[in-house]
Amino acid sequence: MPRTKVKKSKIQSKLILYIWICVIPLIVLFAVAVTRLFSYYQKYDLLVRNITSANEFNMSFKDSMDEMMYRIITGSANWTDSEKKLEGENPDEYIDQATKHFTELRERTTEENVRSDLDALIKLLGILRERTDDILKNVEEGGHYDENMEMLDMNIRTLTSLIQEDIQVYIYDEATNMEQLRREVAASLLTTIRILVGMLIIIIAFIYFISRRLSRRITEPITELAEMTEKFAGGDFSVSYHPGTDDEMSTLAESFNSMVKEIETLIEGIHKEQENAKDAELRLLQEQINPHFLYNTLDAIIWMTEAGENQKAIQVIQELSSFFRISLSKGQSEITISDEREHVKSYLEIQRYRYQDIMDYEIEFDEEILDYHIQKLTLQPIVENALYHGIKNKRGKGLIKVTGKIDQGDIVFTVCDDGIGMKEDELERLKRLISGEEDIVVKTGESVRNQNGFGMANVEKRIEKNYGRQYGIKVDSKYMEGTVVTVRIPMV
Repeated sequence: MPRTKVKKSKIQSKLILYIWICVIPLIVLFAVAVTRLFSYYQKYDLLVRNITSANEFNMSFKDSMDEMMYRIITGSANWTDSEKKLEGENPDEYIDQATKHFTELRERTTEENVRSDLDALIKLLGILRERTDDILKNVEEGGHYDENMEMLDMNIRTLTSLIQEDIQVYIYDEATNMEQLRREVAASLLTTIRILVGMLIIIIAFIYFISRRLSRRITEPITELAEMTEKFAGGDFSVSYHPGTDDEMSTLAESFNSMVKEIETLIEGIHKEQENAKDAELRLLQEQINPHFLYNTLDAIIWMTEAGENQKAIQVIQELSSFFRISLSKGQSEITISDEREHVKSYLEIQRYRYQDIMDYEIEFDEEILDYHIQKLTLQPIVENALYHGIKNKRGKGLIKVTGKIDQGDIVFTVCDDGIGMKEDELERLKRLISGEEDIVVKTGESVRNQNGFGMANVEKRIEKNYGRQYGIKVDSKYMEGTVVTVRIPMV
């Protein structure tokens, strides 16, 4: 009995040692992966906070600064009254606040190109402070109204425009850094998978080697374990080993089964993270709503109200409410074609109030397609492109026509406009942008959404991802005649 106990103790000790040899690399790999993911999260969080905070100034700084100085010059804000000056708007404090904010952004960034953007921006803010001080001095002296108005037009508004452009350049560079970080995360995940597979191969070989050296009492269980391991290495994560004993082999079997589940969970998690990263990128693009569209619409509503056209204002508000209701759609990525038609109609109706002298539209959908489903925001970006890059660039009034019907077992939509159209080289470049063969280049100071083809490239990408490469967008255009965009999706 004592000799048997000694043997059992040795076998148990060896098996425990072998298990730890197998598990420790996985723990180390997991710890390294968690550490790297946390590091990536910190970088991503910093980029998001930087872009968000800079975007607040991008949307408000120029208008607020220009309005503030105009009010001071015209006397709407009584700058010469010291008590009212303290209570009112102070351009110096506003500039100092912006300077402090962008200085903090510069101190916590490590990218040289971003530092250069912020250096130029901070320098412009310093110049703006000097120019505003000149005007404020004149206001306090009195009698410089014409000179101050000229300085407002030539200096202040020019500088605030340059500052706004620099902020947009900074946001674009940070967004580029975010894309680079996404690529690094994808590469890191791929490397982790390769290391994990390599470690599994080593562990499998190690277990097989040890099984050959153990006594006959455990040879058969080890052989069975090796067979289970081979199935697992072949990708069968449903394997489970139960030796039917109550000794060290039972402990090994439990460890093996736990390892299979953990690795299956880890691999599934990695695949899910990659898929979620792609979905998050597309969802971010899909859910973007051009803020200028909202601002301009609200301005139009205010103008109608002030002009006494209350009924028109109510109609625009109703259309805007419908537009955003469908845009949000409770977070769903798919909506009915009926809702998509209503969404396009709301958008065009709002734009017709703004561009009634240059735009009209028609929407014709076959009733039989209305209950089928479509990725939301599929047609609106194409209609928006037709308006801003077709109709607005044409002299005279133009027409946008949107149709939907069944064709050869698929659902086909067309967006036609009789706008300016495109030259042959412009059309070819647009096709390359849509297919992903060429990246969209953003001009300094412009939003990426203003680039011809951005919205359609996003739509093409989402259609391909959700329906397959056989579906997507086709564009035909003739210069001075117009453009036709065809969208083909399955009947789902």
